[in-house]
Amino acid sequence: MTVLSSASSFSSSLITFFLLFSSIITLTTSTSPTFIKFLNFSLQNLIYSSPSTPKPNFIITPTHASHIQDVVRCSKANGFQVRVRSGGHDYEGVSYVSDTPFVIVDLIHFRKVSVDVKDETSWVEAGATIGEVYYHISKHSDRHGFPAGVCPTVGVGGHISGGGMGFLMRKYGVAADNVLDAEIVDVNGKLLNRKSMGEDLFWAVRGGGGANFGVIVSWKIRLVRVLKVVTVFNVPIRLEEGATTLFFKWQNEAHRFHEDLFMRTIIQVKNPNANKTIEVLFNSIFFGTVEKLLPLMEKSFPELGLERINCMEMSWVNSTLHNAQLYGEPIEILLNRDHPKTYFKGKSDFVKKAISIADLDKIWKIMLDGDDKSPVLINDPFGGRMNEIAENEIPFPHRSDWKDGKKSPEYIDTIRRLHKYMGRHVSKSPRGAFLNYKDFDLGVNTDINGIGRYLKARNSWGAIYFKNNFERLAMVKNKVDPENFFWNQQSIPPLSSV
Repeated sequence: MTVLSSASSFSSSLITFFLLFSSIITLTTSTSPTFIKFLNFSLQNLIYSSPSTPKPNFIITPTHASHIQDVVRCSKANGFQVRVRSGGHDYEGVSYVSDTPFVIVDLIHFRKVSVDVKDETSWVEAGATIGEVYYHISKHSDRHGFPAGVCPTVGVGGHISGGGMGFLMRKYGVAADNVLDAEIVDVNGKLLNRKSMGEDLFWAVRGGGGANFGVIVSWKIRLVRVLKVVTVFNVPIRLEEGATTLFFKWQNEAHRFHEDLFMRTIIQVKNPNANKTIEVLFNSIFFGTVEKLLPLMEKSFPELGLERINCMEMSWVNSTLHNAQLYGEPIEILLNRDHPKTYFKGKSDFVKKAISIADLDKIWKIMLDGDDKSPVLINDPFGGRMNEIAENEIPFPHRSDWKDGKKSPEYIDTIRRLHKYMGRHVSKSPRGAFLNYKDFDLGVNTDINGIGRYLKARNSWGAIYFKNNFERLAMVKNKVDPENFFWNQQSIPPLSSV
């Protein structure tokens, strides 16, 4: 069966194929009455929901890999760009916005998660969410997990291909470090796995942005071992309670903690309308019981004054609910793809050494001087396993640093001012950023060709995301997509030689 709203040269070529093979596909056109509703279903950043935002000509929801193959072939033959959407959390809307005629391949039906506990692996389709992965692993084993992110509605297609940081990275690395195989539809519509795509392309899609090279169909991931009981805690400290000194201490110590202890900080303005102040939330997970955690904290970070009353023991899968602020809900909520939609701007950086107390006071002032939409600073420590993995092991190069991510719900002036001020304290030559926190402020692609296009990208956003790995990514791009079909504002440019 073929469900269509109208016809064009593009849809006609699809009709021919799908009628021949009696396949099922939903193709929604811009004239369909359900078009906007379907377009906005997975859209998370409301900045890109305005009527003036460019819309796709078609939204296609394939149900089989062969559908994706033919969409790529048809799009290429008819002059359409292909944008791929799994969870819709793309910070700059790359997965659903383009200034040229384009189609969205929405992978909402590619959500199968097959778990092999004996082999300690899982095949995960690219349209599944992080929450769905966590849920299905937990249904097969309470001693296995996967090192991915916090928000359960993020799609694994983009999350893993961008690196995928999360609460388990100090013990097991980022999500992309734990990929064993992958399936991808290339620019010629061929379905490839690790063996047939070759090690160069397999290297590139694990942290280099899969949509730069094709359409990721599925990942084979390594399951990691977790304890039956983990311990979590949230301890909020405000400025008047000594938050500045405590955060300064955290900067110097968090990356040195035992790898079983992950403690991030979330900094935000409290009481925006009266008696405004800064609150630093110490948000943590420990692989073990409270009895083992308290002596470790007394040794590693006694200044926090952690007590048993601050701690909760639970299973690993319940800790994912806790970290997503869903604790107390049934684990089936991890299957929910609906997520609150907001206006936001994300920025990221990697801090090499602790910011002084004097400079922290200046940062607090910038945050407190903002409007009622002050930014949130989320700071994740590295160390542990992250220090043991080489920068060129996969394209994600950021290892012995910690991330300072910033998100603003509506107004972005304060966050840009804060990011500018942070420039003196963070990574330099080049300044670093996290691909999953995509940021067009760093620069976008232009129409320059050849070596000029490569240099323009490298000197703006390329080296910031990938450091020295950018050159190899551009060489892989030239090998698998020399005509740059899979293009977007920050896609890897093809480079034949340096």
